[in-house]
Amino acid sequence: QLQLVESGGGLVQPGGSLRLSCLVSGFTLDTYAIGWFRQAPGKEREGVGCISSRGEVNYYSGNIKDRFTVNRDSAKNTVYLQVSNLESEFTGVYYCAARLGSCSRSRLNYNFWGQGTQVSVSS
Repeated sequence: QLQLVESGGGLVQPGGSLRLSCLVSGFTLDTYAIGWFRQAPGKEREGVGCISSRGEVNYYSGNIKDRFTVNRDSAKNTVYLQVSNLESEFTGVYYCAARLGSCSRSRLNYNFWGQGTQVSVSS
């Protein structure tokens, strides 16, 4: 059974940083792409970045994509999302999701999802 579990969210002050984790089980990271998505209050879920089964990384967040870093530790079955210089607009629930092979920006193309981890940016 494929499972994804996010962790690492919390309350952080503006300008701070967080590292979110996505622990996967039931499959290996060299067969599935892992995407990160965020959903701000009242808004649609949007893609942040993705790492493919081959380890290629894509970012989807336009002019703020330099705030995000996606990487993985295959030995730990974990994919990370480092978020830096946080602002209030980063508040929301962050999800990781899996699909076979290559990355996709669209959430509709992902088959398996974690439960999400809440990130709140406030002073």
